[in-house]
Amino acid sequence: MLFIVLVCLLAFYVAANLGANDVANSMGTSVGSKAITLTQAIVIAGVLEFTGAVLFGRQVSSTLATSITNPDLFISQPQTLLLGMIAVLISCGLWLQIATTKNLPVASSHAVVGAIAGFSWVAIGAQAVQWSAISLISIAWVATPVMSGAVAAGFYAVIKSWILDRDEPLIQLDAWIPWLATILVSVFGVIVLPPVVARLPVTFLPAVPRHDFALGLGGIAAIAITLVGWRGLTTDRSRLTSLADRDIVERQLARFQLLSACFVAFAHGSNDVGNAIAPLATILYIKQTGTVPQSNLEIPLWVIMLGGIGIVTGLAIWGKQVIATIGEGIIKLEPSSGFAAELATAATILMASRFGLPVSTSHALVGAVVGVGIVKNWRDVRLDTLKSIGLAWIFTIPIATILCAGIFMLLRCLMP
Repeated sequence: MLFIVLVCLLAFYVAANLGANDVANSMGTSVGSKAITLTQAIVIAGVLEFTGAVLFGRQVSSTLATSITNPDLFISQPQTLLLGMIAVLISCGLWLQIATTKNLPVASSHAVVGAIAGFSWVAIGAQAVQWSAISLISIAWVATPVMSGAVAAGFYAVIKSWILDRDEPLIQLDAWIPWLATILVSVFGVIVLPPVVARLPVTFLPAVPRHDFALGLGGIAAIAITLVGWRGLTTDRSRLTSLADRDIVERQLARFQLLSACFVAFAHGSNDVGNAIAPLATILYIKQTGTVPQSNLEIPLWVIMLGGIGIVTGLAIWGKQVIATIGEGIIKLEPSSGFAAELATAATILMASRFGLPVSTSHALVGAVVGVGIVKNWRDVRLDTLKSIGLAWIFTIPIATILCAGIFMLLRCLMP
């Protein structure tokens, strides 16, 4: 029992460091553009991160637990895999804490994948690593910032050309609010609502097809956002007569940005919670059954909730340190540009979560911010900040690999 408590505390430690470091991924642009305060960001991120982890955290967790190593090679020595996963938790927690103290938004998925590969290589050899799975994940890592940046650049270009740069931006925004609401709901609804609705009991509205129910919910949400947006625009136009039209437009887009930030927090929780709980789930499975999980590892709900609570705890206690790096360090953001960056990030990460790919939320958001910066004025992009973040990404994999391999060898000597 004591052993289970200790490994749960280790997983909680990793999840807390995830929350402390990666809160910038979900709320950095909102705080940087002054759409919300830092305290509001932490509260909102906490609720949505936890919800995303509980509802969508299983698939990515299962991928990390069973697809990075070759489980067949550990069948005769499950205790070796158990020690390796303990080493993964220790090494990833340490590296994420170091990165947080340096205010660097690193990629936690790099750390976990590198750590699992590191101990597997030391324990059995290169053949213990599923190189095909790592290749697929690596391609997703490279594609993530490119895809997110392209989507963000395209979306911001539309906002800039059709709303911000027009002679009558308020009139243009009034016409575009229904479209912005539809785009916002579509990104979230198309990816998230179908699997959520599919889990409803068959006795719930049996006469309504599940896909129609999802479409109906999305339509209601889009109409509600449109009506609220129109009402807010009318109120601001009548009360804030001293503000320029463009400032009123940015004030309205701040509300859309807040919604997109919520989607990013949800997406981050759904994808990154697996980095903390996948090793824990593997350890618990081996401890309970005495065998190695082969595929489609079922993650208990309480384990996912433990990871979600850990993320929320970490971002509440330490999250303030990292949030400004993405929010203000790469390029100055307004609500319009922050909205575009966060919407692109949410779309990219939620899609990856649906396919069970442990991609990096920081990759997606940094790529999106850079994409927006290129459209605004590429000369304003702070290359020194990008260099620091890029180096942290690159060094995370070898550092986590070497650190985990060393910790694994030490544990094997101490616990033969």
